[in-house]
Amino acid sequence: MGKDKLKRFAEIDTFSNVLQLDAGKPFKGRWNTGFFKNNNPVVLELACGKGEYTVNLATMFPEKNFIGIDYKGNRIWRGAKTALEDGVNNVGFLRIQIETLLDYFGEGEIDEIWITFPDPQPQLSREKKRLTSSRFLDMYKPLLKPGGFVNLKTDNDGLHAYTAEKIEELKLPLHAKTEDLYHSEFADEVLCIKTYYEKKYLKVNKNINYLKFSF
Repeated sequence: MGKDKLKRFAEIDTFSNVLQLDAGKPFKGRWNTGFFKNNNPVVLELACGKGEYTVNLATMFPEKNFIGIDYKGNRIWRGAKTALEDGVNNVGFLRIQIETLLDYFGEGEIDEIWITFPDPQPQLSREKKRLTSSRFLDMYKPLLKPGGFVNLKTDNDGLHAYTAEKIEELKLPLHAKTEDLYHSEFADEVLCIKTYYEKKYLKVNKNINYLKFSF
């Protein structure tokens, strides 16, 4: 492991806005009052990477609480550090495996979920690893409040198509769907937040897909 990664792993241990593994379990069912010290809605970004979307959303919506979730601490470091430096207090980061979500959040605790540019896991043998597979959808359903949304933003056409098929198969309410976000009616201020990797995709004229659905 490189020195920079080791330094970042050590540094996030000191960050007040980062919880790692079991440290997040005591907040199950009470993230708003226990961790954020308010009664505001809680929004998750799964596989948040460097946390760019999480921090931008938190800046845009100070009346909500945002939690970025990823297992790679050296990535979380960037978003957590930016939030601390900029005084964005309604954002936190949780370093866990997404497969363990139900150990950390209570039923009906989450208002909205964002999945932005996840690993598409294109191999058929890895379908269960896709963050919109039945396995994960079954996990999200009890966590979301009635009327809560799941948003998927991806450059991967295959993952977009797979998720659309899954929504249809499960007869889930579909609220938005486009294969070309920036030439669609859905390109608002929130969806126009661009991560580092998304900017790279757009430079080579890659289309960006978007889906919004609920249970």
